[in-house]
Amino acid sequence: MSPQFNNVTWPKRAVVTAGMPYGNKALHFGHAGGVFVPADCFARFLRDRIGAENVRFVSGTDCFGSPIAEGYRKKVESGEFEGSISDYVMHNHQMQAATLKSYGISLSVFEGSGIGHSGEIHQKVSDDVIRCLYEHGVLHRRETLQFYDAEADTFLNGRQVIGRCPVQGCKSEHAYADECDLGHQYDPVDLINPHSSITGAIPEMRPVSNWYFDLPKFAEFLRNYNDRLSKDPDVRRVVTDTIGEFLVPPIIFVKNETYDQYLSIADQLPHHDYHPADKGKQSFMLYFDDIYARDKARDVLTKAGIRFRTGKALVPFRISGNIEWGVKAPVLEGVEGLSVWCWPESLWAPISFTIAANDALGLPRDSWKDFWVDDDAEVYQFIGQDNIYFYGVAQPALWQAMQPDASSSNPAYAQGPALKQTKIIANYHLLFGNKKASSSGAVKPPTADELLDHYTVEQLRAHWLALGLDQKAVGFKPKVYAKDPEVRDDPRRADPVLKEGALLTKVFNRLARSCLYEAQKNFDTTMPLGKVTPAVVEHALDAMATYEETMHRTEFHSIMSQMDTFIRWCNKYWSEHIRDAATNDDAQLRRQTLIDSFYLLRICTLLMHPIVPFGTEKICDYLNFDFDDFFSWNFDFESMEELCGAIELSAGCHKVRELPPRTDFFAPHPSQFKKKHK
Repeated sequence: MSPQFNNVTWPKRAVVTAGMPYGNKALHFGHAGGVFVPADCFARFLRDRIGAENVRFVSGTDCFGSPIAEGYRKKVESGEFEGSISDYVMHNHQMQAATLKSYGISLSVFEGSGIGHSGEIHQKVSDDVIRCLYEHGVLHRRETLQFYDAEADTFLNGRQVIGRCPVQGCKSEHAYADECDLGHQYDPVDLINPHSSITGAIPEMRPVSNWYFDLPKFAEFLRNYNDRLSKDPDVRRVVTDTIGEFLVPPIIFVKNETYDQYLSIADQLPHHDYHPADKGKQSFMLYFDDIYARDKARDVLTKAGIRFRTGKALVPFRISGNIEWGVKAPVLEGVEGLSVWCWPESLWAPISFTIAANDALGLPRDSWKDFWVDDDAEVYQFIGQDNIYFYGVAQPALWQAMQPDASSSNPAYAQGPALKQTKIIANYHLLFGNKKASSSGAVKPPTADELLDHYTVEQLRAHWLALGLDQKAVGFKPKVYAKDPEVRDDPRRADPVLKEGALLTKVFNRLARSCLYEAQKNFDTTMPLGKVTPAVVEHALDAMATYEETMHRTEFHSIMSQMDTFIRWCNKYWSEHIRDAATNDDAQLRRQTLIDSFYLLRICTLLMHPIVPFGTEKICDYLNFDFDDFFSWNFDFESMEELCGAIELSAGCHKVRELPPRTDFFAPHPSQFKKKHK
């Protein structure tokens, strides 16, 4: 490995995850642009950097959970779908898989939590994880109240109950049984104005028995964990800020006008601290020692008729549920018939997918530990900001709870996987225009497939990566979807989506074509070999070092800016030097310019490979090099000679493929071509 790239350290093996799309719909642009494309870019880079055999890029359809069950019910009732719920999930899974393939998402495995070999493995992994948690004493059976629709004579799953979020400060009107659409968690009894999505009736609350993970027990661990993350410059602030919101003491917010009522029952509440309302706020605050004290206080306040809202806090994390469609939960303490709630099992699903990927390669079953346990491995999890609670709060505590402890007097504690904490790479929302888009909300976004009627895959990939979702929520504003016809149909107005695409179709394309056409015209369709001008090598190596450091921080928008500068510099270098060679009829300068420019083209192509794989691989094909060698960082990058064999070195040239006239490596979309040339 070249010594100039020692500023950052990469693991020997890596897993990259991209979340799990629910199995109730096609992928909209936010799935592709907000998570899958960034994850794919990073996975492709890691393959080039540390070797493809050392990287697993995994995802799959989330087959279970209330969104799928509710989506299936609605489709069947409307007559839009016939078949079983398994058929429904498989139908959507196949659409998702086709979309991901069209966008070049290079997953090692894409099956599902209930699909294929991954599904079989996932049932076993789920059983093992839950039993491990139980043996470690962190699972507790709780009798809780669940929504029940008396008119439909059925318990309601999470998405079949809709109301207002009870968490203080949240204005979401799309709150479900115990989670709102912004990711806030709460007890079902706190949901405001609940109604059944099946009949519209106000549901009853009936007792059920389920397993809960003692998340509050890990409050101190999570505070220390978040402190460590806060000191890591590579961890995005949105991650640590969001985790910190859940690590405050349990709080109840009470309206100021009920202060006298509060005083009359204050002595009946568990120990708490009273805090007057902050300036301009309408509620005072009651701070409790723990979540269980807050729950007792809630009962007292409810009986006294005092309205209140709760704040974010660590609450017991539900592990099991009472709906039939789900991963089957193990029978513990004689409790049968439970399924695993979809969120906890989706946290360990990437382990199941890694096992499935290794099985397909014929590796030993326990080889997944090389990726999830070993000190020289890392797991990079790409998620949206709404899911930070699950991956940044619940998952770290679950992983910690399963750690083996050989010193414990309880032999059960000596068992369990020593899972490493993962690196969370969370993006802010990818908006549609200026509003948050949701296929279930008022603003209907285009599907990822629909966008391909107007843009090429690589135009979209480059644009999404340039948006800077690690910094803030950003609007995706394709001109073809503008509501105002004066904006949509005005040829003088630039399409924001094509900004980065112009670098591909004009500048990068020109550099690749120029080198190859010059080789055909004046060098018998060969690449001349020789020493690259030292200043050119220095410039290229500086670009590579900066690129690598930026990729380590997963700042893709900065990568795009750096590549814009570097590719334009390379193209300018070619233009100026080949012009001088032609003006002065200098054959030696012409040869040296081509040696330098093919070298620069190689660097540009390597660095852009994770971003725009189709066009860069086409360049590699015409350069007539082996993909594994060409897209590898395991060289000194001093010249093109290190990619060539002894016979070519002796001949002083490398044969390239003939490039037909007007060949594009990065062509505009056909619709753009027609508009441009009509």
